[in-house]
Parts: sequence; structure tokens; C-alpha cells
Amino acid sequence: MTKDELATEISRKTGIDKVVVVKTIESLMETVKLNMTNNKNIYLRGFGTFLVKKRAEKTARNISKNTVVIIPEHFIPSFKPSKEFIDEVKTKKA
Repeated sequence: MTKDELATEISRKTGIDKVVVVKTIESLMETVKLNMTNNKNIYLRGFGTFLVKKRAEKTARNISKNTVVIIPEHFIPSFKPSKEFIDEVKTKKA
């Protein structure tokens, strides 16, 4: 599902104008990115958690050049769905 399809579906279900829904979705995405950039997690009860995970420095190999590469410590965004979310997806029939 694309952002446009999501906005259309929300607009249809709520009766809110699609333009407003798109702005709301974009605002949500921008707020999530901004907070995660500032190393803050976002908790949405019943849905899941947007986490910032720290990856330790590690050594890797470039096989084609046969060299060792140091990958520095870095942070990555992650999403952990809630138990309710996981259970709902597991029990859904195709």
C-alpha cells in the first residue's frame, strides 16, 4: 500500500478530506524522523515502537579486494510491533 492509497482509505473511512489526511500522514512521518534523529524512541500503544538501535563498531571483509574494512559505530531506525499487532497479523487469513 502506498502513502496515497493509505490516505484514500483513511479519508474514505473517516470522511476527512484527503488533502488533510495526506498532510497529517506527512506530519506524522516528519515527526517520527525528527525525534528518531534526536535519538528519541516513539511508543504507540497497541501498534508498536519506533526505536533507535545502536550498532557497535565491527570488522568486515571486502571479498573482491581482499581487504579488511572497519564499520564504525552507528545508529539505525527500527520498528518493533506490539504483541496485539503481531497476534492480529498471525491470525489473519489470506
